[in-house]
Amino acid sequence: MKLFLCALFVLFAAAASEENPQVLEEDGVLVLTKNNFQNVIAENEFVLVEFYAPWCGHCKALAPEYAKAAQKLAEDNSNIKLGKVDATEEGDLAEEYGVRGYPTLKFFRKGVAVEYSGGRQSDDIITWVVKKTGPPAVELNDAEQAEKFLKDNEIAVVGFFADKESEEAKTFLSAANALDSFAFAFTTQASLLAKYEAKEGQIYLFKPYDDKKTLYQGESNQEDIKKFVQVYSLPLIVDFNHQSASKIFGGSVKSHMLFFVSKEKGHVEKYVEPLKEIAANYRDEVLFVTISADEEDHARIFEFFGMSKDEIPSIRLIKLEEDMAKYKPPTNDLSPEAVKSFVEDFMAGKLKQHLLSQELPEDWDKNPVKVLVASNFDEVALNPEKDVLVEFYAPWCGHCKQLVPIYDQLGEKYKDHPTIVIAKIDSTVNELEHTKISSFPTLKFYRKGDNQVIDYNMDRSLEDFIKFLDNGGEAPVSEDVVEEVLEESAEAKKEKDEL
Repeated sequence: MKLFLCALFVLFAAAASEENPQVLEEDGVLVLTKNNFQNVIAENEFVLVEFYAPWCGHCKALAPEYAKAAQKLAEDNSNIKLGKVDATEEGDLAEEYGVRGYPTLKFFRKGVAVEYSGGRQSDDIITWVVKKTGPPAVELNDAEQAEKFLKDNEIAVVGFFADKESEEAKTFLSAANALDSFAFAFTTQASLLAKYEAKEGQIYLFKPYDDKKTLYQGESNQEDIKKFVQVYSLPLIVDFNHQSASKIFGGSVKSHMLFFVSKEKGHVEKYVEPLKEIAANYRDEVLFVTISADEEDHARIFEFFGMSKDEIPSIRLIKLEEDMAKYKPPTNDLSPEAVKSFVEDFMAGKLKQHLLSQELPEDWDKNPVKVLVASNFDEVALNPEKDVLVEFYAPWCGHCKQLVPIYDQLGEKYKDHPTIVIAKIDSTVNELEHTKISSFPTLKFYRKGDNQVIDYNMDRSLEDFIKFLDNGGEAPVSEDVVEEVLEESAEAKKEKDEL
């Protein structure tokens, strides 16, 4: 009997363990798996989850900041939990939540997932999740509370109002509600207005660098307040890194002056620091950013601009609009006068885009697949007497490498064709003003006669390529579709006859 009871106890324990699997913690972060994920999400009102890969450099950089945020929330007795999922081990979970890159962060509020859009530093993470779970702005009622708020938040935005029901206060709160990544507070206490030397209706941004405390001097307008916070929360000259990237590219200033430098060689002190006055004058229009050549992670950025590390120190301007535009100064003069002139010409629209181009190889048309560069692209692809299929590729792209043998076979098939040309262009070192490529490989068909550009969206098989080309750049209609059309026509005719 005793043996039977022991066995029964073990079975019940095992069943209970399956229903409530143990949740391990690492540095305050919950370790989530397919066995405990749903329980954790169901039992906690607010959970931020990071889907990561152990080999991912960005994930490694985030890990200590993520743990620091989890520990700080726990110290404050917050009901917000932070968890992590090793997406390489928990593929089903990653697939379920649409994880396509690392790290991906999802915030679960009462079981419903929303995309995380905050920064990668602990303070940014805490600010974002707290804003998502509470009021858009904290009300400050005394000096102790105000001092704690400023101490706990590296970047803090405070509105000083006579009445929290005023239109100015409501506009301030609407701006606070629209910026999840920043900590907002407001007060109507006369003692706090006096303490911080503020007047009714004023908004101040507090930060640990530059002028420490900045007054908003615009109108009471939500969009203007948002731009003020996004612009003035950043240093005059921002260092590009894992933590600052989202603020740089996600901010309201879309034109960036980039300084490619070596910190180890003292370039920042020698060339960049003297430019702070210029940076301040153009702060609302151009963001000044340093990119260190000492960081191996920045190699891809140098490649994007067609630069080698031997060229530093050097500068470029970039405009992050729909069609990204890059500009190069006429000389590599980094004096304040030359930099100011470069910015002024950019603002006045006097600069021409700087487009990357390789030298044209002498044997560019020797092989069946023709090699295009920026200088011969229009001559070949826009030839009105030829149908031209062009692959825009990147040498490091895995899908491009897989396509090589198929594309070579395609070139071989049409090498002697009088009007069809198969070509390719390395888009990492060749840029075209009229064509912007955002993914690799991209295939475009330039039709003879009218030069209409048709995107190739069929399977990348030799058979489908041939069908597409032989059909003049149009996807051939399948027999099933033809049969459906005929059947519909016959049915329509029958109905008409019956009427």
